[in-house]
Amino acid sequence: MAAEDALSAISERVVVCRKCPRLVRYRESVRARRAFAGQIYWRKPVPGFGDPMATVVVVGLAPAAHGGERTGRVFTGDESARFLYRSLFDAGLSNQPTSESADDGLVLLSCYITAAVKCAPPEDKPTPQEFRNCSVYLDEELRTLQRARAVVALGRLAFGSVVGWAERQGADTSGMAFSHGASFRLPGLPTVYACYHPSPRNTYTGTLTREMMTRLLKKVVRESRRPAPPPSDETSGRKRF
Repeated sequence: MAAEDALSAISERVVVCRKCPRLVRYRESVRARRAFAGQIYWRKPVPGFGDPMATVVVVGLAPAAHGGERTGRVFTGDESARFLYRSLFDAGLSNQPTSESADDGLVLLSCYITAAVKCAPPEDKPTPQEFRNCSVYLDEELRTLQRARAVVALGRLAFGSVVGWAERQGADTSGMAFSHGASFRLPGLPTVYACYHPSPRNTYTGTLTREMMTRLLKKVVRESRRPAPPPSDETSGRKRF
């Protein structure tokens, strides 16, 4: 099955998922803010989207209640998206610097964006079981994106989910600890990068600046375009993912 068809099949399964009763109750009960009065909210799990031939995969925590859960597209229509997409555009990973609605003409370039948890959680805090329930979708997305050379985890919790994915692939993750800008090369897997989440609590306080995020994404793009190293004796017999 082609990557595009496989990702579409994953998305079809994601949007009807009801594995987590708490998240189902929350996403279906979110009331529209005054600024979005009259809009019909998506109120379903939000699948990943982007280029099936992506070399860079960006993994966030979860869709925002008034962002992805409103628009139906992850990192769309909220403050985090506005910050993230300016840097993605500057790094050459999108055709425009904004992401406001699912029909705004946005195209990701050699990039795929998804979330560790596909439904908005109360107070932005999924439970460990909710992370586990959604891990199957993240695993399938990353398995399908065979050209991926880099996985960028946005925030400590998303980073933990990516570490869990790497462990399920048999990688030794004992040295992996979250720190903005840190990178981890794993035999037979894409390089994992850690980045602060572009949430207002980080961007408004200066914990994450646009320069910091753009610099990291440009580094990711540059390194993902380098020729892949030849397999070592340790990994030559291992099937990727």
